[in-house]
Amino acid sequence: MSKGIILVGAGGHCRSCIDVIESKKEYSIKYLFDANFPEIKKVYNYEVAGKDEDITRFIPEINYAFVTVGQIKNYEPRYRIYKLLKEYGFSIPVIASKFAFVSKRAFINDGTVVMHGAVVNGNSEIGENSIINSLSLIEHDVRIGNNCHISTGARINGSTIIGDNCFIGSGSIIYQDIIIQPGTIIPAGSVIKNNI
Repeated sequence: MSKGIILVGAGGHCRSCIDVIESKKEYSIKYLFDANFPEIKKVYNYEVAGKDEDITRFIPEINYAFVTVGQIKNYEPRYRIYKLLKEYGFSIPVIASKFAFVSKRAFINDGTVVMHGAVVNGNSEIGENSIINSLSLIEHDVRIGNNCHISTGARINGSTIIGDNCFIGSGSIIYQDIIIQPGTIIPAGSVIKNNI
C-alpha cells in the first residue's frame, strides 16, 4: 500500500517530480502547496490545497512531505521549505525514479530526488535536499553536498567533491578528482578541468 505524501511547490519542477513519484507507486500524492495559491489551483489532477503555511493543517493526517520547488542557481527557497518541513516533523524521503540507476553501493540522503535516466554509481554520496536531474551522471566515489542541483545531462566524473549549495548547469562536464567549493554556480555547458 502506498504512503500518503504532500508536495510543496507547484511549478515546473513539481510536474517532473510527479512523474518520478508516479513511476514507482511507493507514495500516493495527497495535496500540493504553493506560495502562489490560489492563482495555481491544480497540477495535473492534484489539488493545490493552500500556501506553504497551510501545511500544518495536515500534520496529523500525513507523515511524508517533499520539496518540489526547483533550484535555478539559488538554493535558498528549497532549503527554507526543507527546514520548515523538518521542523513540522514530516518524514522527507529520497525519491528515485524507476527509470534511474542508483547503485546499491551509493548513499543518498533525505529529501533528494533522482530524476528519470540519471545514473548514480557505486560509492557515491549525495547530501540532503538535492536534485539529480534527468540524464545526469554521478560517477563512482563522487561526494555531493546538501542543497545542490546537478542539472540535466551533467557529467560528474569519479572522485569529484562538490560542496553544499552548488548549481551545476545542464550539460556540464566535470573532470575526475575536482573539488568545487560550496556555493559555486557553474553555467550550462561548462567543462571544468581544475578545482574551483
